[in-house]
Amino acid sequence: MKITVLVVDDEPIIRFDAVEMLERQGLEALEAANAAEAMTMLKLRPDVSVLFTDINMAGNIDGLELARLVAHRWPHIRIVVTSGQVHLRDTDLPGASAFLPKPYLPETLVRVLDAAPAGRGV
Repeated sequence: MKITVLVVDDEPIIRFDAVEMLERQGLEALEAANAAEAMTMLKLRPDVSVLFTDINMAGNIDGLELARLVAHRWPHIRIVVTSGQVHLRDTDLPGASAFLPKPYLPETLVRVLDAAPAGRGV
């Protein structure tokens, strides 16, 4: 089964780099520039199995709130939250989530996505 990852980051270059890293590792990568786009994509693409989101994004909903919404509405989706400015503990995240600090290497990204917990929701 092919893993489909939704990459959410409001910085186009960072988002493009993450998508490229994932595709080079053989994963399908979709992209969204903010939480609203991500929610729309998740409604249209039930095959998304992983959400990879930055915390600090433009818009009304940041990456942590997006992670909470996704964990509640789609508890089967694994969630990985990233940031280069904010450092989180596991207790700061929704139940089925992992944190990956920026900058990250492609191998680390794929390893964390593979290891992210699934199915617990909030």
